[in-house]
Amino acid sequence: MRLGLGQLRLPPDQFWALTPAELTLMAGLDGARVLGRSGLAELMAMYPDKGEENG
Repeated sequence: MRLGLGQLRLPPDQFWALTPAELTLMAGLDGARVLGRSGLAELMAMYPDKGEENG
């Protein structure tokens, strides 16, 4: 948020409409890895939420 709203001075609606890949590019992190759906699914499987139904 500091980068998008503060340094890049994007209006809030434009900031929140950005994809992680777009924000990464604007931050100058071209080669950085962005978490995709499959990566998120792997993390969720490795670290499931521990709610009432999960113990």
